[in-house]
Amino acid sequence: MKPPIRYVEHEDIDPGKWDACISNASNGVIYGYSFYLDHMAKHWDALILGDYEAVMALPWNSKYGIGYVYQPAFTMCCGVFGNNLTEALIGHFIQAIPKKFKLIEINLSAGNVFSIPSGFDQLQSNYTLSLKPAYQELYSNYKENIKRNIKKAQQLGCTITTGIPVHDVILLAKQQLQSLVKIAGHDFQQFEKLYEHLHRQQRANTYGVFSAAGELIASCVFFFSHNRAYYILVGNHPNGKTAGASHYLIDRFIADHAGHDMILDFEGSDIQSLAFFYSSFGAKWEAYPAIRINRLPWYVRLFKR
Repeated sequence: MKPPIRYVEHEDIDPGKWDACISNASNGVIYGYSFYLDHMAKHWDALILGDYEAVMALPWNSKYGIGYVYQPAFTMCCGVFGNNLTEALIGHFIQAIPKKFKLIEINLSAGNVFSIPSGFDQLQSNYTLSLKPAYQELYSNYKENIKRNIKKAQQLGCTITTGIPVHDVILLAKQQLQSLVKIAGHDFQQFEKLYEHLHRQQRANTYGVFSAAGELIASCVFFFSHNRAYYILVGNHPNGKTAGASHYLIDRFIADHAGHDMILDFEGSDIQSLAFFYSSFGAKWEAYPAIRINRLPWYVRLFKR
């Protein structure tokens, strides 16, 4: 017998029950909270098991009258959140996605890594680092190239500052990302509002590395939730590449939080150079699945290739 999973439109979702489910879920992450989705998704509805025992957000939009489920900007994963999740339950949630959504392209969470129904999945890469050990132990696991770049940044007189304006990080990030991915200006505006929301709750912070001349050459926004620190938005200046600035920034964050029950979540990458960079700090590989379901009419698929 299939579990009672119901489709609920946004206005009928109970945000209190929803967020309680995300907070208590064994695989809960910050992207699952209603306030996060309210900021970053154009629209979102949901699939809900029972009385919010498990939930799955469906961020959606439409184009030419065709509804589709998509992955919002600055939201690494969605998926099913709850406790005692099973392969069968994940499959039931996926099968319950309403037929009105003709294209589904979303990432699930690491806690959803089961045998997703054949043809729907691919595994993507994340990297995480436990900050429980003391700093010296964590530092000893760095690769030599990381240690060399940290020393270079120190020798060049680079300094680290926390609490820099988030807008400064965004400006650098826009310049850095424009040739890599397409992120709309509206998404950056929404991200800035999301940061302010979390910062008021002391769940967000910024780090910046300045050159000896006072130029911001590396920066980052961190979000905090579920004993995780999310390396959520990075803004690096070209002048920081040869100075080891980004290496130094991550090292100082690790030093500030070493010995705490916290995971540094690098938000992964299937780009080989970034994967090598994250793993060089001793971070471990963590898989998370993506699903793609194409129900588009044949004549629309011709333009989707």
